[in-house]
Amino acid sequence: MVTHLPPDHPTVAFTLDGRAVEVADGGGSLLEALRDGLGARGAKDGCSPQGQCGCCTVLVDGAPRVSCVTPVKRVAGRTVTTVDGLAPEVQEAWSEALCATGGSQCGFCTPGIVVRLSALRERASDLGDHAPVGRALQAHLCRCTGWQTIIEAWDRLDRATEPRDLDAASQRAAIEGHARQRVGPDVALGHGGFADDLAPADALVAVRAADGSWAVGESITEARTTAGKVQGRRTTVDAAPPVPLPEGEWAARLRTSWVEPAYLETDATWCLPGGEPASPLANGGAFGAKLADGLGAVARELADRHGRPVRVLWSREDAVQLGAKRPPLAGGARSDGTGRLVVARTAGIQAAIARVAPGLEVSQVDVVGPPTSAALRAAGWAEAVMLLAGARGILEPVSGPDGGIAEAEIRDGAIIVRVAAGDPLDEVVLRSYAIGAAHMAYGLVTSEGLAVDRDGIVHDLTIRSFGVPRAIDTPPIEVEIDRTPGAPVNGSDAVFAAVAAAVWLHQGCPTDLPTRGAL
Repeated sequence: MVTHLPPDHPTVAFTLDGRAVEVADGGGSLLEALRDGLGARGAKDGCSPQGQCGCCTVLVDGAPRVSCVTPVKRVAGRTVTTVDGLAPEVQEAWSEALCATGGSQCGFCTPGIVVRLSALRERASDLGDHAPVGRALQAHLCRCTGWQTIIEAWDRLDRATEPRDLDAASQRAAIEGHARQRVGPDVALGHGGFADDLAPADALVAVRAADGSWAVGESITEARTTAGKVQGRRTTVDAAPPVPLPEGEWAARLRTSWVEPAYLETDATWCLPGGEPASPLANGGAFGAKLADGLGAVARELADRHGRPVRVLWSREDAVQLGAKRPPLAGGARSDGTGRLVVARTAGIQAAIARVAPGLEVSQVDVVGPPTSAALRAAGWAEAVMLLAGARGILEPVSGPDGGIAEAEIRDGAIIVRVAAGDPLDEVVLRSYAIGAAHMAYGLVTSEGLAVDRDGIVHDLTIRSFGVPRAIDTPPIEVEIDRTPGAPVNGSDAVFAAVAAAVWLHQGCPTDLPTRGAL
């Protein structure tokens, strides 16, 4: 099979998923060759290409490799296996296990994880030893699941799965993710319908240049070269809260910095001339962070201008610099529930906080930095819950704006969660979202933040610099589901707020986040 072979470029021949292929070598990566040159979109592009998220993992002669930083010329004459080239029984076993445990939500990161863990499984001498699994997962980032359900899938591989109503599971996932979501074994293999996976093979590719214009090419390699893409770096400067604490006598004080939502699928869309752009929210809500990036309008305009389908892609650096962040804030509270909270100016943030903390006086200030949004998971009001819990010295049950109720505590080094969200519909999905929310809350308190300078420029541009806890850093999370009948409502946002407050209380309520401490 020969595709995209310009006469001025040499070609590279190798075996892909059991068939002989040949692709032009324009100086790009193996991932670019797989996705653009050969239409093999099982490997995902999550860090564009920083070699840090693991979503693009493939096997090269049976060994896991991160394909986004592997030059395509290095696989000449070798055998490359993507998730779609694994033996059918291996694909089935992993997809069923991940679906059964809730170890895959949007399904963007799991194809690379399946590839790596399937190779580990072949050589593992003790399947009950989780240490090698944790070490293997250090090569990956998964934002949705909190890791625990992925490790549980390792334990239940090849076991019979219990019948489930996957329509009900999808309904629960949509409630928790605030966006359309589909649950099924194939989602774990990356078949959730992501926008860039479904783009026509002949589509042009548009990427953002440093001056804000759009560089268009026949492939992502060409477009990135035209744009002069500069690889993101990680600063040595720690994140620092930019909002001063309000004056007053407070029982508790809290300051936060900008926090990156860190969704794995970078913003992407495509459009036919005269058509409607594909939604960037293919199989999940990206924690509320993708609602207004405007890429659809760009895709429509470029498609009409060129008279061809056009894919429009943000790089990881674009998502960090231009995507919405959790707004930084600073506040103090008294034990009677009164106090002051000063928040970086963000539309809708005052109303969100007032719903859970009417005793806090909220004001907004202009802070130079990346954009912020109240649409992110529990933005503002979770921090208000934390502040009040610290002032009172106790965490009461947390009621989310949608009606879900959660309690959390730290016990023997584990995070214990109880959640009531009406009719669970599917307990596997509700539990998975609760674990993922707990993982995110733990990171918010202990490790996550972005370094932003006085000019508002973000300096943490690599996906590993966001501070998302790794599998080996995440405490065990236990979830108890209240089965009291009622209309199904979102529960994971309340879990997020409750766990953040519980972790902060457990650490003694240090003023500045992240605390850089562990349980």
